[in-house]
Amino acid sequence: MSAPMPFWRAAGMTYITYSNICANLVRNCLKEPHKTEILNREKVHFAVSTWKDGKAEKPVIRSDVVED
Repeated sequence: MSAPMPFWRAAGMTYITYSNICANLVRNCLKEPHKTEILNREKVHFAVSTWKDGKAEKPVIRSDVVED
């Protein structure tokens, strides 16, 4: 007899995908001003460096935020 499978695995998702979907649902259910607060906290900024001759060049700052 096989062990029971989690429903997110049976649906063909990874746990990370499942938890991201749940987190988005919770964020969308929040009322103001908490919703804005949480959405601002979700923004991600990161630096990307290209390597040339074994040394990192000047990093470029990127963001997942769409700017108007």
